[in-house]
Amino acid sequence: MLLFRSEEHIRAWSARWNQAEGETLSLDQIWGLARAWYGEDRRAEGWRRKTKDEAQTVFGGLGLSSSFWQL
Repeated sequence: MLLFRSEEHIRAWSARWNQAEGETLSLDQIWGLARAWYGEDRRAEGWRRKTKDEAQTVFGGLGLSSSFWQL
C-alpha cells in the first residue's frame, strides 16, 4: 500500500516508476477495510486469518467490487 497526496501525485509516481495505477482508496475506505479485516484486536488469542470467501465478503461489503478485489 502506498499513500499519495493527490491523483496527480499518483500519475507522476506511476510514470516515474513505469507502474500501472492500481486501486485508489480514500483514508476513510482504508480505515474501514482495516477495521473489517482485523476486527477488534488481531492480537487476541482467537484471531485467525479470513478464508477466501470471508475476505471476498469483506471486500463486497465495503463496495470494493472491481476486478482488482476479486479473489
